[in-house]
Amino acid sequence: MFGTAGLAAALLLALAGPGAGTAHAAALAGPCAGHKVRTLPFSTGRIEVFKTRGFVCAVTIAKRPGARKAMSVSVQARGSRPARDQGRYTHRAGPVVVHAGNRCVRVTGKVSGRGASSGWILC
Repeated sequence: MFGTAGLAAALLLALAGPGAGTAHAAALAGPCAGHKVRTLPFSTGRIEVFKTRGFVCAVTIAKRPGARKAMSVSVQARGSRPARDQGRYTHRAGPVVVHAGNRCVRVTGKVSGRGASSGWILC
């Protein structure tokens, strides 16, 4: 269940250093810490984007939870590789957290083959 997201979290903590652990742990508590900065609706669900202290977190939430369906969420800070979570989930994909600092981010998400993309935001 936490395969890709867990790997991304471990990688983030290893690369970010000692001060980032607290912010990252807080980002995973809610599913995302901070304030909601965007909601990107689409026909089968929505992407919610949160920001706190230079970290951007996103989740994809199914419009109709229940049966397992293909879902994904991705967050990419400009100049970095995207962090992703994808699989077959009943309610949501993510959270996925990246340290963006003051860089733009691009967020994408899908539920059952339909989805949305933000383009470059939060610049």
